[in-house]
Amino acid sequence: MHRIERHPILPVPDRRRVAFTWKGLKLDALEGETLSSALFAAGVRTFGRHHKDGAAQGLFCANGQCSQCLVLADGFPVKSCMEFVREGVRVEPVEGLPELPRVDSRSAGLAAAKPIETVRVPVLVIGGGPAGLSAAIELGKRGVGTLVIDDKHRLGGKLVLQTHRFFGSIDAVFAGTRGIDIATRLENEVRSFPSVRVWLRSPALAVFSDRTVGVLAEGRRYVQVVPEVLLVTAGAREKNLAFPGNTLPGVYGAGAFQTLANRDLVKPTDRLFIVGGGNVGLIAGYHALQAGIAVVGLVEVMPECGGYKVHRDKLARLGVPIHTSHTVVSANGREAVESVTVAAVDGKFRPVKGTERSFDCDTLLIAVGLDPVNEFYDKAREFGLPAFAAGDSEEIAEASAAIFSGKIRGLEVARALGRDVGEISPDWYRTADILKSKPGATFAERTPEPETGVFPVIHCNQEIPCDPCTAVCPNDLIEMDKSDIRLLPSFVGEKAGKGCTGCEKCVAICPGLAITLVDYRKDREFPTVAIPFEFLKDALAVGDRVTVEDTDGNALGRVEVAAVKAIKANDRTVIVKVRAPRAFAKKIAGLRLQPPGTADPLPRYVERTADDTVICRCERVTAGEIRALIREGARDINEIKALTRASMGACGAKTCTPLLHRLFREEGVPEEEIVDQPKRPLFLEVPFGVFAGRDGEKDPHGRE
Repeated sequence: MHRIERHPILPVPDRRRVAFTWKGLKLDALEGETLSSALFAAGVRTFGRHHKDGAAQGLFCANGQCSQCLVLADGFPVKSCMEFVREGVRVEPVEGLPELPRVDSRSAGLAAAKPIETVRVPVLVIGGGPAGLSAAIELGKRGVGTLVIDDKHRLGGKLVLQTHRFFGSIDAVFAGTRGIDIATRLENEVRSFPSVRVWLRSPALAVFSDRTVGVLAEGRRYVQVVPEVLLVTAGAREKNLAFPGNTLPGVYGAGAFQTLANRDLVKPTDRLFIVGGGNVGLIAGYHALQAGIAVVGLVEVMPECGGYKVHRDKLARLGVPIHTSHTVVSANGREAVESVTVAAVDGKFRPVKGTERSFDCDTLLIAVGLDPVNEFYDKAREFGLPAFAAGDSEEIAEASAAIFSGKIRGLEVARALGRDVGEISPDWYRTADILKSKPGATFAERTPEPETGVFPVIHCNQEIPCDPCTAVCPNDLIEMDKSDIRLLPSFVGEKAGKGCTGCEKCVAICPGLAITLVDYRKDREFPTVAIPFEFLKDALAVGDRVTVEDTDGNALGRVEVAAVKAIKANDRTVIVKVRAPRAFAKKIAGLRLQPPGTADPLPRYVERTADDTVICRCERVTAGEIRALIREGARDINEIKALTRASMGACGAKTCTPLLHRLFREEGVPEEEIVDQPKRPLFLEVPFGVFAGRDGEKDPHGRE
């Protein structure tokens, strides 16, 4: 079984086993698990075949937004990433177009449609992630009637996938606290307000011209919600890439990977390769290592990674090669990913012939940016429904920024309803802007000169919004200008006659694992260096020899482990102490984790001869088909849609539309000449029986 049995951060609960069958073979799932996770845990990666060309289909978004993971459950097509395992459910692959079970209408009879339920509420919040929960808390404090809906089975959004400590302000947005714990805090506070209701497994379907919002409530009944004000905090969707082999099972996004590994404790891969050096890709790589997965490498098309340097540095120190100015050329394999080929790019980001290298891997993780989920907000504005947006639905930024923008928007919504909220401080808006800011300037690392006593070495040398280290020092020896938490912190040595005591609190709390503590008090020639370590405590033992590295991942030497310290106060961050020569003790920033050779390329690069780059995953429309139409003069995506079926699939054109625009750009067509297709009136597919009022409690597929 491909399950994570032990994890350095996440508890592994003891859950009841649930039996189901896959192609007639009896398998075991765990209670509360989705079908897709249960299949991955059993080693199944291919969920069916496309009716057009027989291509293998597998998990892609794991978010209910596409149909790549479609399976048949007791004969009915369902998205396996959203369908929970039920005792005895018969699961089969979809081979071509699914056929619905035959129903004898004479014996079944015709049931009359039931009236549609209508719910009126002052505020409807679409999305129970960091922004939506923070807004609901502000509304709840003021007794404003609020309904929070979310399409998942628990609140928190992407917070429930984040095992790392958060950046930002320790006072304003829980900086220094792990995302999974922030989700629990926010949920508990939201549920403490009588005026706030929560509907889980309840996706919004559409905003209509009569200013109502269609909702698939609790996954089983259709409800029209009539809000006075709509707040959209639906988050973001991942961008995709077009390259040969891009739809092979094993090519999917960071969200899908983190859902499997961090939410469901499934080990979805043995060898992972990452495309994209933003925070999403860098963090996913770190999460993979925590789950015991080899990370073979990461490519970033730009000369530098776009994410926080501390994220990049800790990945490099752990032994993951980061190939900047590189791109993916192809994913290779017949039925699933077996290797990936990458190449260097020129000044116009085109692959350079002769620089190709291939790497053995079974999963290619795409992390090349996010697009706001803002369709509901745009429609509400179009139809005159008072609407606000917060978090990624407003602007793509870090989750800490989403938390704070949600607080502000909650107050603005309350004020729009006539509640007296007073003046919203200009400092709040400034804090929000700081939290949204991109990484700033990078400076040369500042190493303290003294070689006596004990003191922290701060390996954080890029301006990012983060201040936890300044709040935990008992003697206030780490300082920064609090008017702008993007400025670098500094160690002041002594203050009011007090110096560093070696308490290690700054080492444990740093979200970037960018602080070490050097102690010369026992041995000036071989000082002890305390290093943060977020892996299993028993991965290292006293007396082990380990490779220590500098900030950028350059090996400094082999040293002996003197102590491995895991205490409750450090919140699952282990402190590893090593004895190191004075010559490089202050340069030590981390330990190498992956063994040598893990990331070596294959002897020869693998060339994918078939140009099967797919733009529309749902309808299997290739880049070549669309380029031909563009070169013939097509400028209207509706025309391309009519001729090829591109953007007609179950994802509602969410995945392929950005790629269609990219093809136009590559063919030299200006954006102003492109005519977009209309947005789908429904955000996702819904069984017809649900609209007829058939309760899905007895039958999860809306049948009677």
